[in-house]
Parts: sequence; C-alpha cells; structure tokens
Amino acid sequence: FCCTIKHMFYFNGNNLLKSSILQGLEHCFTTRGVSVEDLGFVNLIHPTQTHSANVAFVKPGVADYPDTDALVLDGPGAVYLKFADCTPVILYNRTSGAAAVAHAGWRGTAQKIVQRTVEMLGKGEIAAAVGPAICGKCYDVGEEVFERLAPVQGEFERRDGKIFVDLKSINARQLREAGVNEVDICPYCTCCNNDLFYSYRKENGTANRHYAVIRLTI
Repeated sequence: FCCTIKHMFYFNGNNLLKSSILQGLEHCFTTRGVSVEDLGFVNLIHPTQTHSANVAFVKPGVADYPDTDALVLDGPGAVYLKFADCTPVILYNRTSGAAAVAHAGWRGTAQKIVQRTVEMLGKGEIAAAVGPAICGKCYDVGEEVFERLAPVQGEFERRDGKIFVDLKSINARQLREAGVNEVDICPYCTCCNNDLFYSYRKENGTANRHYAVIRLTI
C-alpha cells in the first residue's frame, strides 16, 4: 500500500489548528492562551499522562484513567491530552466512527504507542494527523535516549556533537507500518513557532500546555 503524507493543517479563525484529513471528526489542536474551557465542551476526559505507551478505551461513567497516554473514544464524549513539545497524534477510524488521541514523547515513540492505538481502533479506514511538536532541527537527545530510540528511529542527524531526532517523522512512519494510509504531518514546530505553541525546552520547563482534543456526539 501507499501512505499519503500530506500537509493539510489549517487555522479555523479561533486560534485552533485542525487537519482536513480528519474531516468528519470534531477535533482541534489548541494554541497558546487557549484553554479547554474556551472550547465549550462539557465533561471532557483527561488521562493522567506519564510518558507511557498505555492505551485505554473511554468507558461510560469513568473519568479516571491513571498512567495512560492514549485514549480511544468509540461513543459520545470528549477527550483531551496535554502537550508542550511531545508529539500529539489524533486518529480517526472512518469505518467505525471511533477516534483516539495519543501522546508520543520519546518514551512513547520508542514503545510504538501510535501502533498500539491503531490496534485498539480496530480494522477500518483510518486517518491520522500528527500535530504540532518539536522538530528534528530543535530536538537534540543524549546517547542514552538515542539508544532507547534506536530500534524505531531512522530520522536523526548528528550535528555539532549532538544528536537530533525527528519524532514527528518517526511516528508518521510507525503509522504507515501499522497500515494507516492517510497521514497528515503538521509543519509547525513548538520550539521554532514558540509564539504559537508552548515549548518545554524553549521556555525552560514551562508548566503551560496546549491540547489535542476530540469529540464524538454519536
């Protein structure tokens, strides 16, 4: 099969970033200064993110999802995860109507969290948007992290004695390997475009976060 890599992200006029590849799914990636309360959604579910590769289904009446970095929604509800350099991925199974949000930092990427999420979404026509994250020109890692990523990486560069890794590209490749034929990669870097997004590195460990959000009404 052929995986189509696109750049179909756009701003909707309310400082929300969306991808037309996810047409049919209510979703967004927020920007600086936008809170989830601003979206007008109610009863949003947010897991306790721990940089794991744990994926869970959202269950009716359950709001607590400890040690979870990807949530799958297959019925009415809304989900959001927090980011500030790590890679957000929103997935949509057009066949079943289910959707998911995954948080892929280097640990989650090393453990192939997006592939685990695809498995949880089940068979069908799946599209994925890899959201705003730190780019391969800005994200340098130490030898220990590089070794942990070695089994899955391919997008890296050695420069000035440092190793730079492109987590967005690695996750896009993992999606392709999992059978996702449509992938949209966001061109924005949280570090380069720090005026638009929060960056843990650029802002010396900021506690501020932007969000990846999905909502299903049926």
